[in-house]
Amino acid sequence: MQQYDLQGQPYGTRNAILNTEARTVEAEVLSRRCVIMRLVDFSYERYQKALRQSAGAVVIILPKNMSTMPQDIVQQFMELEPEMLATETIVPVYFALEDDELLSIYTQTLTSSSSQGSSSAAEGWLSYGADSNGSGVSMLLELARLFSRLYTYKRTHAGYNLLFFVSGGGKFNYQGTKRWLEDNLDHTDSSLLQDNVAFVLCLDTLGNGDSLHLHVSKPPKEGTAQYALLKELETVASNQYPEVKFSMVHKKINLADDTLAWEHERFGIRRLPAFTLSHLNSHREVQRSSIMDVRPHVDLRKLSRNTKLIAESLARVIYNLTEKGAPGDLQIFTEQMQMQEEQLSSVVDWLTAQPRAAQLVDKDSSVVSTLEYHLGRYLKDVRRHYVKADKRDPEFVFYDQLKQTMNAYRVKPAIFDLLLAFCIAAYLGVIYLSIQVCIDTTSAF
Repeated sequence: MQQYDLQGQPYGTRNAILNTEARTVEAEVLSRRCVIMRLVDFSYERYQKALRQSAGAVVIILPKNMSTMPQDIVQQFMELEPEMLATETIVPVYFALEDDELLSIYTQTLTSSSSQGSSSAAEGWLSYGADSNGSGVSMLLELARLFSRLYTYKRTHAGYNLLFFVSGGGKFNYQGTKRWLEDNLDHTDSSLLQDNVAFVLCLDTLGNGDSLHLHVSKPPKEGTAQYALLKELETVASNQYPEVKFSMVHKKINLADDTLAWEHERFGIRRLPAFTLSHLNSHREVQRSSIMDVRPHVDLRKLSRNTKLIAESLARVIYNLTEKGAPGDLQIFTEQMQMQEEQLSSVVDWLTAQPRAAQLVDKDSSVVSTLEYHLGRYLKDVRRHYVKADKRDPEFVFYDQLKQTMNAYRVKPAIFDLLLAFCIAAYLGVIYLSIQVCIDTTSAF
């Protein structure tokens, strides 16, 4: 399980090393034992049972193909993940992918054989974030490609400049976005960013569902660019994609919460007009931060549809097509300008083929380099920005031991050692008595 501190609050387990006997959760005594359980057997009550009995560690075995699991089990686990992460404990908790060797260990443990293990794994290495937010990044890259075609020629250049921004640390209260805003608003001589931003559109979890929600902290006023985008999204959805249910969701920023609900709130705090598009109705949906969010959770057809819908809406805003009398069913991105579903699919496959937890992405990460290369093909002046925690008062602290190898050994039970010691002592005692008898017999002669 991940281990980190965010704004002084610890999350995850505080320990990572173990060397103890293995038991399944059905065993009566779990104290100082490594408790192994499969996902189908996992429940919050059993997890708490292991913690109450001071288990040496907990290993949860996950199936390789999450899509084969019953949805009720997957949903239950996703609901429990945040509680597990928020529960402070010194019991190491590990996640491991199922394979033949691990199943063999589990089966032997289930039949009351005894094992000694030294293991470590982590949720961070199993977090692929397919829909949240691999779908958002994939969509941003495709939007950059589409609009770069329009902005290539002066006669099709709109009156707006477009800035595409991919940030890290989204699961850690949007630390990447926060630091980027601080660098561009607080540490510069002028505040051109604040004075010249029509609106900020954040993309989050858009790879599934037939709903599209525009999350806002403050409803846009009529006559503003934000209001124009809202209306264009409604127009395109109703005229070109009637199967999509579009709505606006209003939620005020609550600074008393430990973490912000959506990324647009980071911009809203700095008085930048912003909103988030997502197929999720609430920020509390469990699939936003679950290891169950894997590639099968992204429906490429729906992701492509949502990308086209957003691209058409943005184009209608920046080219002011509605006021020019363009009909609602007019499509801009057609023929040579149309969506490239194969490329979109390739990007999604690439993003979901590797974990992208913030602890794993450093300045030399292939993820960062590939994103920079991809954006550089369509955009000008692509830059990297690095974020480091403050040494004196860090807002976040990451811990290592995210990925380790699990070793298990079959050993004799402790009673065997006691029996062996008794036999050796008896053997030595017999030899001692025999020698004493021989000495006494010799003395008598």
